[in-house]
This record gives sequence, structure tokens and C-alpha cells, in this order.
Amino acid sequence: MSQRFRAIQRILGVIIVLSSLTKLPPGFLALAWGEKGTPGVFFGSFLASALVGFFLWLPVRSVNYDLRLRDGFLIVTLTWVFASLVSALPFVHGPPNLSYTDAIFEATSGLTTTGATVITGLDALPPSVLFYRQLLQFLGGMGIVILAVAILPMLKIGGTQLFRAESTGPTKDTKLTPRIAETAKALWAVYFGLTILCAGSFWVAGMGLFDAIGHAMSTVSTGGFSTHDAGFAHWDSGLLEWIAIVFMMLGGINFGLHFVAWRRASLSVYGTDSELRAFLRITVGISLVVGLSLWVAGTYQGFGESLRTATFQVVSIITTTGFVMPGFDQWPGALPFIVVTVGVIGGCSGSTVGGLKVARVVMVVRQGYREIKQLVHPKAQFLVKMGGRRVSESVVLSVSGFIAIWMLCFMVMVIGFNATGLDLASAYGAAVAMLANSGPGLGSTAYTFAGAGDAAVWLGTVGMVLGRLEVFSVLVLLTPQFWRE
Repeated sequence: MSQRFRAIQRILGVIIVLSSLTKLPPGFLALAWGEKGTPGVFFGSFLASALVGFFLWLPVRSVNYDLRLRDGFLIVTLTWVFASLVSALPFVHGPPNLSYTDAIFEATSGLTTTGATVITGLDALPPSVLFYRQLLQFLGGMGIVILAVAILPMLKIGGTQLFRAESTGPTKDTKLTPRIAETAKALWAVYFGLTILCAGSFWVAGMGLFDAIGHAMSTVSTGGFSTHDAGFAHWDSGLLEWIAIVFMMLGGINFGLHFVAWRRASLSVYGTDSELRAFLRITVGISLVVGLSLWVAGTYQGFGESLRTATFQVVSIITTTGFVMPGFDQWPGALPFIVVTVGVIGGCSGSTVGGLKVARVVMVVRQGYREIKQLVHPKAQFLVKMGGRRVSESVVLSVSGFIAIWMLCFMVMVIGFNATGLDLASAYGAAVAMLANSGPGLGSTAYTFAGAGDAAVWLGTVGMVLGRLEVFSVLVLLTPQFWRE
């Protein structure tokens, strides 16, 4: 084996050991709560996955090799695959005792913050299992790999390539601090702070402490798992829904902006970001259209309830969180289709959301408008601008290529889901839910994938990883050039 692959094995071993630690908090909580059976499941799963990571690391612990960018793509992809595999163990050997196919789907959904589930009967599950699901989303929100980048320097493993492969959006090279590990720590500090603030808000507004912490983990991470089958409808509280809307939006904003705003103790930085302004305009506009439509159709009592419900569902989908209001798939006309489709847009670059990202969508629309103007005035020179600044042609081409490949993968997934037996509406909803990491779909996949069949579940698992790593990071592994030394 070459030094390159031995170094990759070494890093994977460390990351698997780190991911095995997720079983310890729910294991200790299960002991504290006096649960029967579940402590052994969590501690046994921890031991098994930690040993796998340790024996991967042990024979190559002294390897020294400078990682290249392409190595980062392989490590990040394998990290999500292996983390999902080992994180599935508690779902198989303890409640809800899923098949390994469903367990991998559930674990992958948590780590990729998709929020789709194959579990029914959440209210009957042990609290430790519910906490474990929320913890997976909390860690997946900012990314296991970015967490590893903050820790790996202590093991003398370079993290820049990993960070670039894991970060989302067209601004991957932006650093908040001179050292990449310091950047990762800064992002995690902001992320953790927002989660604490969200949990406190939920608790004060009427949630129990356990539910408040659990829902804060899935709200700021834009994950969407709940501790109750009914989700936020369990409390029937407008206040809790508005709090969730605020923190889902905060999770959908570039965390670099949060960091700069915190460091400067000023909110002015938010007003200068063109992507954020576009994100807010899109979200408010779609929420008003859906809210007015629900009010006119008489689906809810009064305009206030219609607007609140519409805003909650639109924000949940566009931030790819995936909380659902019961009955949203039965809304009149094309509203369910519109709401699910906004998940394709996603939130801001550098946030915890999936989807294409607002910056890319705005950029490609402006590129299209430029082409139209160019047809009218062939000799004129038109520029694509973002935030008043010219965008280089290389970035425009890169974004256009990304969206083209993303849409191609999306069409393949729609056909694939349809081929597994889902009707066309369900297949479309499932493809959006998986590739955009937005959670709820349409038809039979609107609330759960429990009845989708193993073939659809496996395709969904692949789709979630593909979407979470923004397509290119996975597809680059399929090129012959990647594997040449």
C-alpha cells in the first residue's frame, strides 16, 4: 500500500474512534435514567466501533504524508460512509430494532441533517435513543470532519484539505482566522452558543428541558428530527413555532457572518451580505404567497394562523431542516409541490443547510439574464455581479457546471426512485428530500420512508451523502484521474 493510502487509513481510524464517542453520552444517560437494556447497547456499540478505528490506526500510526486536496475528497466521503455505518449500530441492537438497511438510513439522515426517518412511534422510544438521534444531527450540522479538523492538529494531521472538501458553497477558501483549526473551533463555538440560546428559548417558552435541548440540536443544525411523532404540533404553540423559525433562519445563515458579528459586537455585518439579503427576500416572498393562498382557501382560521403555519413550513424546507406541520401535503393546489421544491434552493453558503445555496442560485439567474441581454446587444459587455462586485468568469462557469451536474443527479434519482416502485410524485419528493437534505417529500414519502422499500431506502442513503457533500466531492472519486498517483 502506498504512503498516500496508509496516511488516509490513519486519519480514517482516528475519525472512526472520534465518531464512536457519540454512543457514550446516551449510554450514560440511559444508566442515569435507569433504562433496561439500552446502556449495554450503547456501550457495546461504542466498544465495537472504537476497536475498528483503533485497529485501522494502529499499524499506520507513524506514517507521515502531506495531504493533497484530492485526498481530502476521499477522506471526507469515506468519513461520512464509515460514520454512518458505525452510528447505525444502536438502532439495530436496541430500540427501535431496525434492519441494518433502515438503521443506516436513519444514521445517515441524522449525520447529514436530512431529517427523513423510517421510524414510527417516537413517543414510545427510550429517552436515550431519542437523545442519540438528536446528537447525531447536532454533530452532523457543523460536520464531523470540521470537528476533526479542530482536533487533528494535535495529532499532527493537516486539516486544510479536509476543511475545503467539507465546507459548503462557492466560498470555500474564505478563512475567518489565520489557522484552519482555529477557524473550525470558531465555527463550533458559534454553533454551540446558538444551540444553547435556542434550548433556553424553547425551555422558557414551555418545552420540557429534555425536549428543549433535543429540538435545539435539530433546529440550529437544520436537521429536523423530533422527539415526538407530531413534531412541533405536539405543543400546538405559536410562540414555540416562531422561536423555531428564528433559529432555523440563523442556522441557514453563513456562520462566518455570525462569527464576525460576535467578534465585532455589531449586527451591521448582516446588512452588508448580498446573499443573506437575497435569502431573506426569497423566504419572505414565498412565505407570504403560501400564507395568502392558505388563507384564501380557508385551510386555517384567520390570516395570522395561515401566515405562521406557512412561514414555519417554508422556512423549515428552505433551510432544509425538515420539521413538518401535519397535513401540509394536503394543502390546496400546487402548494405542497412549491413548498417541497424550495428545498432545492437551500440557505446561505457556509451554513448548516443543504440544497444548491442561495449564492449559486442568484449567480446562475444573473448569468442567464446576462445571456438574454447579450442576445439583444451582441457587442456590449455585461458583467455578473454579486454584492456590487464583479464575479470572475471562472466562478460563473464553476457554479453553472455545479448546478448542471446537480440537476443531472436529481433527474437520475427521480428515475431511480420511480423504478423502485414509488409513484412519480413520491419519487420527485424523495429526490428533492434526499439530494437537498431537506427531509420531507411528497406522497408516500411526505412524512416517513418506512414504507418505501429497501431499494428506495438504499438509494436515499446514497442521495443524502451525495447531497451533503455537494455532489462533486463524491463524483470526483469516480474519475480515473483521481486514482492515478
